[in-house]
Amino acid sequence: MALADAWRWPAEWEAQAGVVIAWPHAGTDWAPRLDEVEATYVALVAAITRFEACLVCVASEELKHHVLAQLVQVGIALDRVRWAVVPYHDTWLRDSGPIVLTGPGGYSYADFRFTGWGGKFAAASDDALVGQLVNARVLAAGIHARHEFALEGGAIESDGAGTVMTTWQCLHQRHPHSTRGELDEVLRRTLHAKRVLWLEEGYLLGDDTDAHIDTLARFSPDGGIIHQACEDTADVHHVPLAAMHAELTQLRDMQGRPYPLHALPWPRPILDRGRRLAASYANYLVINGAVLVPAYEDPADAAAARVIGRAHAGREVIQIACRPLIWQNGSLHCITMQLPAGTLAAHAG
Repeated sequence: MALADAWRWPAEWEAQAGVVIAWPHAGTDWAPRLDEVEATYVALVAAITRFEACLVCVASEELKHHVLAQLVQVGIALDRVRWAVVPYHDTWLRDSGPIVLTGPGGYSYADFRFTGWGGKFAAASDDALVGQLVNARVLAAGIHARHEFALEGGAIESDGAGTVMTTWQCLHQRHPHSTRGELDEVLRRTLHAKRVLWLEEGYLLGDDTDAHIDTLARFSPDGGIIHQACEDTADVHHVPLAAMHAELTQLRDMQGRPYPLHALPWPRPILDRGRRLAASYANYLVINGAVLVPAYEDPADAAAARVIGRAHAGREVIQIACRPLIWQNGSLHCITMQLPAGTLAAHAG
């Protein structure tokens, strides 16, 4: 293999240094329900720091002291909490944070252009976040690879072995004048992928990301794909998610074999003042030794945790209350970005 081809994007279930998040505050869209969402963030940091470090982005030293007081109150291991004081507007780090590739002797921090999900929201400070983290030296020394190509981390999924999965709906929305072949080439080049699997079907009401793959289908370490299903034939999601399932049955792995499929149960509709919220169990987070699974106060929560747990054998399954998150159209995976082993600077925080 040529040296340039040795770079790869690790799967989420590979060894991690930690997870990076950005804390919600009164200057973000979380302001009307800040207490509720902060409780979810505290629970998230508590779960992560049982297994690895958590790099917490805060917008000011004042906010850092506020967050620190909350973490101390619940007994979180502060030796596993790192800090970065950087500006940001949104807290969806899956989409504005670094996508880390590993390679010959180092790391490459892929920094794609973040457009606020196709120009729906202001994005200037969030587009600069990866550069801010690199300049703050909280990440290990590596290449800061800026790509002037609009892409969010939630739009792409890696199996760690050269296959990337994404949705045509999202990438076409971001790049309406590009062909499938052109987009395929950019993804393979920038992510050092061997191939790209495209899904045409599947969406969730209340999702303003234009069908991010991490709300729909995820690779699993058992060689399968976990996907969100909808068994309720009266629900508007039944037909598109059934069509997505049919697409998934036609996909083949690198050895030409069909993927084992793990269907996730469907939660009952969750409404906020009549607005349907995008509650997906596919939006889970894998960390060292555990998998963190969204819970929506729904009877299907336990079944979803079992499905995800079986596909991640040997990991503890921890449910995180995520109803506060879906009020802003995302869930657990959306607010986090994992950092592969070795990528946190020794002095960070």
